[in-house]
Amino acid sequence: MTSAEPTAAPSTARARPPAASTDRDALPGPVRREQIHRLIDERGFVRVSELREAFGVSGVTARSDLDALEANGTVQRVHGGAVVVQRRDHAERPPLESSFEQALAASVVPKQQIGALAAGLVSNGQSVILDVGTTTLAIARALVARSDLTDVVIITNGLSIALELEPAIPRFTVIVTGGSLRPRQHSLVEPLAATVLSQVHADLAFIGCNGVHVEAGVTNINLPEAGIKKLMLAAATRSIVVADASKLGQVHLGQVGSLRSFHTLITDTAAATAALAPLREAGLAVLQPASPATPEMNTGVTTS
Repeated sequence: MTSAEPTAAPSTARARPPAASTDRDALPGPVRREQIHRLIDERGFVRVSELREAFGVSGVTARSDLDALEANGTVQRVHGGAVVVQRRDHAERPPLESSFEQALAASVVPKQQIGALAAGLVSNGQSVILDVGTTTLAIARALVARSDLTDVVIITNGLSIALELEPAIPRFTVIVTGGSLRPRQHSLVEPLAATVLSQVHADLAFIGCNGVHVEAGVTNINLPEAGIKKLMLAAATRSIVVADASKLGQVHLGQVGSLRSFHTLITDTAAATAALAPLREAGLAVLQPASPATPEMNTGVTTS
């Protein structure tokens, strides 16, 4: 009597199906590689693991991006990542993030135009999320200047913005998110900022950025602040991105959301029709002053 032998395993093991790709929702290759180049140029070094997490791609794709950049002579591959190529001329280096004070001195008139238009959208009794930044600071100033506006709750992660709004108390109720202080922008980021933003729901959110692109969406140069902007986006009924003409067509490291995540773009008179056309075609409403005249004369708006 012989014991039953176990069924023999197939001589050739069947290969497992490949894991679902993490690249499905990634940025287009050229856009992603440009962002990677900027990141390496600013930091001097980046790891493959960081690129996987930041861009939602596989390790294979991240390495291919670095290989492509190395082939163009823009980075040098090293074990686990890539480093910046040392150049004699540093004039072509992309600009680092401007400080709050540097940004405050730039594009004053466009920010005034955006601030006036944005403040005009707020009604008595509404709740508003006001993101950090010098453009949103202009919105805060325009809101304070509206003596007719009462019973408005404003939630912000910007210390400078909170101080700007203080003279309007008790017409306004000002709530600061809390969190870790980021000195460069006087902004509050994680940890703890999400605690407040997860417990509120505002009528409007005015969100600043460093780039608005038809494919890449709304992006920001700083990852911690991009994370807070995402929370603001989720906490509002109507989300409005505010960006002057210089930010249109730009793409940066931290994605805030796709164009579909926003209801309106508010920009200034310098925004060219050619730059706005693809954004409008993608379904984003655009609000800008009606004429390039002085800020005092910009009482009309154009929309689409």
